[in-house]
Amino acid sequence: MSADVLKKKSNCWCLTHAEKAGFLIDGAAYFSAVADAIDQAQKTIFIAAWDIDSRIPLLRDDEASEHQTDLGGFLNAKAKRTPGLHVYILGWDFPMVYAMEREWMPVVKLGWKTHGRVFFHLDDQHPMGASQHQKLVVIDNRVAFCGGLDLTNSRWDTPEHRPDDPRRVTPEGDPYSPFHDIQVALEGEAAAALGQLFADRWKWATGKQIEMHSASKNPGSASAWPKNIQPDLRDVQLGISRTLPAYKGRKAVREVESLYRDAIAAAQTSIYIENQYLTSAKIAEALEKSLSQDQGPDICMVLPEASSGWLEQSTMDSIRARILKNLSAADMHHRLGVFYPVLEDGKTPLYVHAKLMIVDDRVAIIGSANVSNRSMRFDSECVLAFEAAEDDRVGEAIANLRNRLLAEHSGRSVEAVANAFAEEKSMDRVIASLSRDSGRGLKKLDYRRSLPVDGAAIVKDPELLDPESPVAFDRMMDRFARNEQGTSRMPRVMKLAGVLLILLALAAAWRWSPLAEWATRENLAAWGGKIKEQPLSFLIVLGGYIAGGFLMVPVTLLVGVTAMVFDPVMGALYALSGCLVSALTTFWAGAGLGKQMVRKVAGKKLNHISRQMAKKGVLTVALIRNIPVAPFSIVNLIAGASHIRLKDYLLGTALGMTPGILAITIFADRLLHTIQHPGWVNGLIAAALAVVMIAGNVWVTKRLSGKGGKK
Repeated sequence: MSADVLKKKSNCWCLTHAEKAGFLIDGAAYFSAVADAIDQAQKTIFIAAWDIDSRIPLLRDDEASEHQTDLGGFLNAKAKRTPGLHVYILGWDFPMVYAMEREWMPVVKLGWKTHGRVFFHLDDQHPMGASQHQKLVVIDNRVAFCGGLDLTNSRWDTPEHRPDDPRRVTPEGDPYSPFHDIQVALEGEAAAALGQLFADRWKWATGKQIEMHSASKNPGSASAWPKNIQPDLRDVQLGISRTLPAYKGRKAVREVESLYRDAIAAAQTSIYIENQYLTSAKIAEALEKSLSQDQGPDICMVLPEASSGWLEQSTMDSIRARILKNLSAADMHHRLGVFYPVLEDGKTPLYVHAKLMIVDDRVAIIGSANVSNRSMRFDSECVLAFEAAEDDRVGEAIANLRNRLLAEHSGRSVEAVANAFAEEKSMDRVIASLSRDSGRGLKKLDYRRSLPVDGAAIVKDPELLDPESPVAFDRMMDRFARNEQGTSRMPRVMKLAGVLLILLALAAAWRWSPLAEWATRENLAAWGGKIKEQPLSFLIVLGGYIAGGFLMVPVTLLVGVTAMVFDPVMGALYALSGCLVSALTTFWAGAGLGKQMVRKVAGKKLNHISRQMAKKGVLTVALIRNIPVAPFSIVNLIAGASHIRLKDYLLGTALGMTPGILAITIFADRLLHTIQHPGWVNGLIAAALAVVMIAGNVWVTKRLSGKGGKK
């Protein structure tokens, strides 16, 4: 690797300096370090997360019993005893599909029930279908953590990954599978840079400015560096790279993708990747180009054997299989090795959630970004990059990190791994030697294994399953929004047909105007209560769903209101019937508008939906109903303009919508009944029904997306 890889304003947001840097492997080390750093905080604590759970214990060893270490209580107690300390927590405003996997009512537990200087906000300022995926903790702008780990359930584990570790349980006490990930601890200027990144994100999400505390103004102040962490590097330069989607006037940022591609192109001897996914078209293209060269690096990828649920296996794993097939075909010089780790019994797979790439033992990239289209182009991500350049200390630390990871996966010592690399030139042979005569090791990944459903074969365009950018429709709606200064942005869709402009304006209004605040579930439920008393209430409800479909009312809002007004059986029947009738009428509207008219608005991505629904209707429609590619009504319009059979379309819609409708209607009805008629009998009835509902929905959730989400 001759030239420098890290380049400011090209593949890095900034090049900055750290007084200390430490590589934390697995959740036990990270959770403990965060607890220590929080305990020393004086001015500010910033936490950005894809998911956060106030109930998780940060410490799980013997000393944990002496202190309250659940995250919410720990932060609250710290704020109470530290005058002037402000805590800011920014989580992703997740869709309902993740509700069964996450803590219920985080706003209450991390907001209303905590100290007045603890601020919690759910970030919804991103394109439809995108997520806030950055995983940051910053203490006093002096110490920071960045990587693949959220402070949530099903993440804590030790490098031993004991199958029967009693500490590896959810807040409910349920055991979860062994889990592997990586985080980086930083001290100094780099931590302040991550603090600024958080503050920028907070302002974007809330519109409010954080008064920043500068550690440099108090150089004599005590450091919050965790006492149990020995730095792997001191006095080191590093780069910070981001992914940000285009949204509300902000241009897209693809520094992470550029960084990965530049590092792969510069590789000469080896590329070592640990990642949860392998679905990025651009990164796959860069790897394929490297493999096709006569002289090039060995490429070793450590991936999970399978993703964490039926839906992800049917989508992300099917795309991965296609990419691995192409990479194998390009591997004419036998330099590619793809593995998954197993534990001591030689069978139990270790779930790999890490997001890391090491190139030539000279560049290490660690952060929140998966090797997926979403992470490279669509979600909000942050990664750190270390480059040796002329500094041998950095190269030695990077090589040692790679050796520590392989030692963990093979059950060997770090010294044994270093000796294996000294004897062998090929990384593939090193891994084979380390895994020999040992239960624990790395096994070859069989990408040809059977999948529950081959989503990539059904939906030919992988971008529909792992999107690179917002759909064209969402970009159009974005032009109706106002920028941060409040100046109007003139829409560029005036040339489109008037009826479609009205639909766009209505959809934008439901997302950004006061209509979303005025038409709340409570207000609509009050009207629904009056409708309930009418003899033709069923027809009125159906008419409401039909009107809601044309007015772009979010279908989840309509289902929620129906659940609040009617009993669970009738509510579910009314909601499902309403969804089907609304889907049918907007389907006919799409057919009436015509294929050419709808195509002008839909754009490339949604037109792929049209073709795929026409080819394999039922399963495609059911799958799309569980992937947030576009609003309910827009998918219906696209379907109407396709050649899908009406029977397949309605059956697929019913299959895709029924689980969510049942969950919403049953839970909402019982919750309202218990609140309105308190008493131990109603409480027991509600609890019993909740147990039945939760058990059924847990099964559905596992089938669709896998327990824990593990993004």
